Order: sequence, then structure tokens, then C-alpha cells
Amino acid sequence: MSRKGVAEKRVAKPDPVYRNRLVNMLVNRISKNGKRSLAYRILYGAIADMKRRTKENPLFILRQAVSRVTPNVTVKARRVGGSTYQVPLEIGSTQGKALAIRWLLGASRKRSGRGMALKLSCELIDAAKDIGVAVRKKEETHRMAEANRAFAHFR
Repeated sequence: MSRKGVAEKRVAKPDPVYRNRLVNMLVNRISKNGKRSLAYRILYGAIADMKRRTKENPLFILRQAVSRVTPNVTVKARRVGGSTYQVPLEIGSTQGKALAIRWLLGASRKRSGRGMALKLSCELIDAAKDIGVAVRKKEETHRMAEANRAFAHFR
């Protein structure tokens, strides 16, 4: 058991254009090899594309997409007596949001299309409509947790 204490929760800073923490969290997850300016360009391009396609507030669509993909429970592998069980665990809102962002970006990277901004905007619009790969991933996780509900006492 660790003796160092609990790590303090760091609050994400808002992004410079929209003053939104969720946008900055997405930029942090998009950026690879420290290229934040490229990540900002991708995300702002996706937001502009969402605004052009749906004629709605893109930040509302973004919040709706993340909330539709955010899971309530997850399964964790636990080893008990030589066999491994998938134990369902409830997760907090911050961890659920982080999972949702990861799933959205993974699904948009796997999409076929021209640029990452276009793929991300399509995936976010689909998630806001409750369709798409990321929403399916959430439903699959919930189904797996429901199927393994008998092992919940192994927490």
C-alpha cells in the first residue's frame, strides 16, 4: 500500500477560444508528440464543420456527444483463486468522461475519410444522435457489466 498519500485532482484549464474545459480535455487527448497547435487546428476544424452541418451550437453537440458516450459502469479483470473474473465496477464522472473522450477519438481515428477534423466531427454528430461506434462501445461495456453482475461481490 502506498504511503505517499492521495494525488490531488487537477482541474483542466479552459481552451483559449471557447473558454471550455471539455474542449481542452479533447485537445490534450488528440495531441501526439506534443503537437498541441495541430490538435487545436483539428478540433477547431471539427467544431466549424459541425456548425456548418447541423446549424446548431457545436459546443452543445460536443457536450451531448460526450454525455451519451460516458459509461456508468465498467468491468475490471480480477484474479480470484486461479481464475479470472470480469468484475463490474461503478466509475466516477471524471473517469467516465475520460473514457468517453478516448472512445470518441478512437472511433474517429478508425473512420474512413479525408482528414481527422472531418472524421471527428462526423463521429461527434453521430454520438450526439445516439448512433456510432463510440456509443456501441458504451452499450457493449454496459452489457458486459450486466452479464457479469454475479461477480460483483469480488470487488
